[in-house]
Amino acid sequence: MAFKNFKVETDADGIVLVTWDIPGRSMNVLDETTIAELEEIVKQTSADAAVKGVVVTSGKEAFSAGADLSMLEGMHGRYTALLKDKGEVAANQMLFEESRRMSLIFRAIETSGKPWAAAINGLALGGAFELTLACHYRVAAQNPKTRLGLPEIKVGLFPGAGGTQRVPRIVSPQDAMQLLLKGEAVTLDKAKALNLIHAVVPAADLVKAAKDWIKGGGKAVAPWDEKGFKLPGGPVFSKAGMMMFPAGNAIYRRETFDNYPAARAVMKCVYEGLQLPIDAALRVESRYFTQILRSNEAAAMIRSLFLSMQELNKGARRPQGVPPTKVKKLAVIGAGFMGASVGYVSARAGINVVLIDRDQASADKGKAHAQSVIDDLIKKGRAKEADRDAILSRITATADYNAISDCDLVIEAVFEDRKVKAETYAKAQPLLRSDAIFASNTSTLPINSLAEEFKDQGKFIGIHFFSPVEKMMLVEIILGKNTGDVALATALDYTRQIGKTPIVVNDSRGFFANRCVLRFTAEGLEMLMEGVPPAMIENTAKMAGMPVGPLSLSDEVALDLVLKIMKATEADLGPNAIDQAQKKLLVEMVEKQGRFGRKNGKGFYDYPEKGKGQKSLWPSLGGLQPKHLDPDTLDVEELKQRFLVVQAVEAARTVEDHVITDMREADIGSILGFGFAPFTGGTLSYIDFMGTRKFVDLCHKLETKYGSRFTPPKLLIEMAERGETFYGRFPPKKIAAQAAE
Repeated sequence: MAFKNFKVETDADGIVLVTWDIPGRSMNVLDETTIAELEEIVKQTSADAAVKGVVVTSGKEAFSAGADLSMLEGMHGRYTALLKDKGEVAANQMLFEESRRMSLIFRAIETSGKPWAAAINGLALGGAFELTLACHYRVAAQNPKTRLGLPEIKVGLFPGAGGTQRVPRIVSPQDAMQLLLKGEAVTLDKAKALNLIHAVVPAADLVKAAKDWIKGGGKAVAPWDEKGFKLPGGPVFSKAGMMMFPAGNAIYRRETFDNYPAARAVMKCVYEGLQLPIDAALRVESRYFTQILRSNEAAAMIRSLFLSMQELNKGARRPQGVPPTKVKKLAVIGAGFMGASVGYVSARAGINVVLIDRDQASADKGKAHAQSVIDDLIKKGRAKEADRDAILSRITATADYNAISDCDLVIEAVFEDRKVKAETYAKAQPLLRSDAIFASNTSTLPINSLAEEFKDQGKFIGIHFFSPVEKMMLVEIILGKNTGDVALATALDYTRQIGKTPIVVNDSRGFFANRCVLRFTAEGLEMLMEGVPPAMIENTAKMAGMPVGPLSLSDEVALDLVLKIMKATEADLGPNAIDQAQKKLLVEMVEKQGRFGRKNGKGFYDYPEKGKGQKSLWPSLGGLQPKHLDPDTLDVEELKQRFLVVQAVEAARTVEDHVITDMREADIGSILGFGFAPFTGGTLSYIDFMGTRKFVDLCHKLETKYGSRFTPPKLLIEMAERGETFYGRFPPKKIAAQAAE
């Protein structure tokens, strides 16, 4: 029988070589066709007495990136329809049967009576790695870039095709939990040390090595199907088990605050499954997987962190009809911390960079920052000296503006001051190439007002990076009212060139990300002024799902900068545009106490010298609070809600103001830009999955108690009355989805 996604060949020794090679795709994915064909191949090879064994490999550069998550999204849609039509029992049964199909096929491989060998020729992640784990032998082709792993947890799922049962039967429970709960992929050396693969051979010998194992009498029985099999970490109810599971539970709570149902399900699957025979254990895994598939968290995270992210990275917002652009030479004007970091990530991506500052010493300091970043990576074993030499050779530091004359793109990253920026534009404009694009890395000043200083506004755009640039994956591209399509296409292509995810927003003060995140930090200051204990402010923010507390984040941003933004807003929009009590607190912290944040070692926290302990809240902070509330009388749930609602309602305002025109960008921007609780799917998904009516009611409740910052915009009230969602009212343009990578 001919297959669409597999090539099946039998050699003279009766060994079947199954080559997975989906036509028209650069990467194999576990989609409906692949699963159906694999099921048929397992049936045929198991029933054929002439077949002595099976080798499964890939015809692509990689083995496979895993399941096509749009298939799971479709499954969730069918579940919802059936739930309406036939009720919960029928819908649950359908979802259970469909979602465990892969698990049953992989178990059929394991119990086929034929030895199966996986010849792993490159990256193998998620369901594809689970397929290899069901094979009796795993051999990988030598390649330092190959990674193996189970990243499902990152999109609100967990490995539901045997991963939570086979991994802890191969490696110790501690190592298994690391692999399953962190979702980080491992190198071949690490995988071999953990016994996740049996051998690593030169690429040319890969299939031969797999066939030789079969010919050499490879056993068609998994270790856990053998009599007398012992778990690597001993039984659950043993001394070792008792050291692992109670502590693991505490660590899980500390890391997730129980916000991630998939992580909790992993703990249960491993704990319960290791006490059962493998078939019963796989059934337990399938039940939990069905439960997680039905969760809002999985639906939200799959949509935002996988499907939407992929669509934006593939150019969902790129103007049609503009030919692809590639930045060969970039100028960064302003070689301070931000500019130097932009220069570094660009040079790392192979772009030639000119770093320009007011004098040679300042420009050299910017280049030295790039060197210190890569020196640090070399120390950690994550880069080689040759990488450093190549990157630094692409960076030229100078005080001469004439160096911009042959650049494709110029990014201005000078001080956040209109006058300084206007002087920079006056110097740069006469020297620009006629087709060069000019971008500002401003984080708060409106692009339209900056563009007034620029002659050809069609070539002027905002490209807002987030600090630290080396780590933050988001870039906010800001359109002025006269920005042209070529400028937008160039900015988007450049963002992808340096390996970051772009969102496109229209101009407004603070754009999208800063408008929302400043609400978060301001809410922390509000609580501080109300008398909430500082430690409680920080802890409840983290419990709500934020990566750090608002006081800690204010320190990272720098308190003097927050005060500067406040004063600039007040100067432009009047005294009512800011909270005067918060300004008074910041004036006390910055101007009277000299506490600027992490950068000078003291802000809301005290920062010890590097290597001399952890930061701690400033003991005198309580003295600046007008009153002190008893923590036992405070509603923790309400404090958590305040942090999320105040950001989400601001995100809704950005939609009403036409700053955000694509809902995906608000969700991706909020998670990548400022760490908005990832389990919600982002600011607008948080509202959608809660339900607009329920969210508006919550806004009104908080508005009554705490003021107008919680007032829902007219758009949201109208949507609530009609029972609409953001993704329903403003459906994004769809691009065909690919597999998890």
